[in-house]
Amino acid sequence: MGLNFRVAITRAPFHARELAEHAINEFSQIISVGGDGTVHEIVNGLMLASQEQETIPLGIIPLGKGDDFAKMIPPETPIGNQPFNWQTAIEKIQAGKTALFDVGRIEGDNLRPEYGSGEYYFINSFDVGFGAHGAQNLTTIPSYFQGLSAYLATIVKTMVNYPTLNLRLQIDGREPFEQSTTITAIMNGRCMGNSFWFCPQAFADDGLFDVLVSDKVGRLSILRLLPKLMKGTHTDEPVVHMHRARKVVIESREPIIVETDGEIPFLESRRLELSVLHKRLRVII
Repeated sequence: MGLNFRVAITRAPFHARELAEHAINEFSQIISVGGDGTVHEIVNGLMLASQEQETIPLGIIPLGKGDDFAKMIPPETPIGNQPFNWQTAIEKIQAGKTALFDVGRIEGDNLRPEYGSGEYYFINSFDVGFGAHGAQNLTTIPSYFQGLSAYLATIVKTMVNYPTLNLRLQIDGREPFEQSTTITAIMNGRCMGNSFWFCPQAFADDGLFDVLVSDKVGRLSILRLLPKLMKGTHTDEPVVHMHRARKVVIESREPIIVETDGEIPFLESRRLELSVLHKRLRVII
């Protein structure tokens, strides 16, 4: 297509973060070829390099299992569908139109050493509870499961043993509240886990997180809710509570596992503070 580029192959976990952090010294844009995990590492590298200011443009060629952040790139993917293909991605990159997207910032205790130190960032999803344990289980699913089948197999495995969390939540400056929850998700995007539209009304550039807090629910309720999550029709369920916020604080007496964009950067966290960095990531759309 006439583009001048250099290929940089990631050779180990966190290599994409390192490549992105150094790219701003030599390149005008960086292209992620892979899934949400690759995008996640690149975003962390770009935010570190820019010191949380506006980044160089990021283009995305979605070739992963979920590609959930790509679903937010205009025209946004309709609920139940998959994002644009790689040919369309290259056309977007050649056209070069960009827009600024929000980034989630996490300050928490017990960040795993290999994930760095200090602040940590996410671009699409954050959750604790069922989803985080599912993300951990996804790494053990045989490779012949791909796409939606991999996530469904993960759900079956996670339902054998999943936690109920007892959290203390504060949403913006409101009064903190205690909550027994099966899953709490804080979303910049709309979709998580390939086909589950946790926050179907979310926008990645509005300066707000969309927050889903579930009550404690059993296996039968989870099975009943899954088809609704896949259609984005769960938001009026009595066991589901939806919020919007610029800042969320999560506290737990027991250590909790944290998932962000499919990664597990926190394994034994007790306090997490999330805030929106409004329109800091420039994305090729």
